[in-house]
Amino acid sequence: MELEALRSIYEGDLCFRELSPVSFQYRIGESGDPKAFLIEVSWPETYPQTAPVISMDAFFNNTISSAIKQSILDKLMVEVEANLGTAMTYTLFEYAKDNKEVFMENQPVNTVTSVSNSISIGTPDVPPSKKKEKKEQLSKTQKRKLADKTDNKGELPRGWNWVDVIKHVSIFKLHFFTVRKICKRE
Repeated sequence: MELEALRSIYEGDLCFRELSPVSFQYRIGESGDPKAFLIEVSWPETYPQTAPVISMDAFFNNTISSAIKQSILDKLMVEVEANLGTAMTYTLFEYAKDNKEVFMENQPVNTVTSVSNSISIGTPDVPPSKKKEKKEQLSKTQKRKLADKTDNKGELPRGWNWVDVIKHVSIFKLHFFTVRKICKRE
């Protein structure tokens, strides 16, 4: 019964994912949000009389500190104890959505940035190196030819490559008629 309710409630919700008929994931927060996290809830055979298994071991949560993960799990377990004996998966997901900011208040926004900042403090005179994108190098002649082919917007005129096609067709015609004349003589 709870399974059908979850399917109908979260139909079309990109945050919800049914892994199996007894295991579900819900992403709390938007995809690009650095404070977003993923909760996985699995039902044991005796659910809802026993607590569901709640996990935050998904790869999506790798940037979250283990202390924050444990804090979220502890708060969710309090909610589980309050709802033991009833269908609670929806309640847990909604509780996590409602309390996302409280759960993630101590989570740094971007751990990679904070690490690079601490490294750059030790060497303030050295600018951070950036890989420059290599651009195609053209000779002056190549640039002139390209400029001659394009209009003032830098676009090639319509039919610019038809010249080659017409050239090939005319060469083919020449060969065809030459072969035809040779065949008539023989």
